[in-house]
Amino acid sequence: MVVTRRTVLAAAAAAPLLALAGCAIDSPQEDETGADLPQLTLGLTYVPNVQFAPFYLAEQKGYFTDAGVDVTLRHHGESEELFGALQSGTEDVVVAGGDEMMQARSSGVPVVDIATMYTTYPVALIVPADSPIQSPDDLAGHSIGVPGPFGETYFGLLAMLRAADLTEKDVDIQYIGFTQQDALSGGHVDAVMGYSNNDVPQFAASGTEVRAISLGDVPLVGIGLGTTEDLLAQKPDALAAVIEAVGRAVKDIVADPSAGVDAAAEEMPGTVSEDQRAVMTATMQATVPLYGDLSHPFGLHTGPWEEMSAFLAKMGLTPEPVPPQEAYTDALIKSE
Repeated sequence: MVVTRRTVLAAAAAAPLLALAGCAIDSPQEDETGADLPQLTLGLTYVPNVQFAPFYLAEQKGYFTDAGVDVTLRHHGESEELFGALQSGTEDVVVAGGDEMMQARSSGVPVVDIATMYTTYPVALIVPADSPIQSPDDLAGHSIGVPGPFGETYFGLLAMLRAADLTEKDVDIQYIGFTQQDALSGGHVDAVMGYSNNDVPQFAASGTEVRAISLGDVPLVGIGLGTTEDLLAQKPDALAAVIEAVGRAVKDIVADPSAGVDAAAEEMPGTVSEDQRAVMTATMQATVPLYGDLSHPFGLHTGPWEEMSAFLAKMGLTPEPVPPQEAYTDALIKSE
């Protein structure tokens, strides 16, 4: 099954953002010698979001060009499959979870994770502030809302239950679509699965007091950059340049999260309200820790790929274990 929607895409500022979908470049950019730069299209999924600030910042500051690549940012259509444009050749790089890429690879998509962006898995269990649930161990008999049986929130749910020695039969799993705020604030479920850096600030902005509970030690790998095997063989230098430019922007944002907020705000039509900027700022500040220790080269794959392969197969999310060494590569990561 291929994911078509993901909660990480919920609009962080709750206002329409300017889509960058499919804007054609009139002429290729050139390097300092006058030669045309290699062109790549980078897919950011279907809703513009402050969490994509490193890509916006890298484009706005010319970091892609500096690194030697001409990048077009493209947001997917709402009904578009996560890896559909990558398969068709419309996109050359896509932003997705390492677990999502591994699952897609098991279904025949020749995707390879070329850089990890979030070194900490971003999904959390979210409960009302006054909930008796203090840890995943307390979930037996409780209802948990999740968008559906797909994507990182679902993978995180299954991994969390397993780490707490619980099964799906021990809890009441409800597929609620992308309505976590309404479902939890309305008392329809006892807890929801969401993103610590996105959904939690959204709850705060709506006036709902919640707590984010860590999933524990789960064998999952978070957001990264994926490409196809063919592109990896054909354009390794251009792909390495993308990683370099995004890593440069991430460092800027870690040093000053407001730089990410400003970059995202530039993609918004009209004037950004104070309330919108406050939510974007909270999201950006919560995202910074997910990038991990930047004293190491940006993008290195330090997650539990072997364990994730076994977990996805055991839970029936892939028909059999995917060889980790085929699912990711550090060959494009430059040492610092």
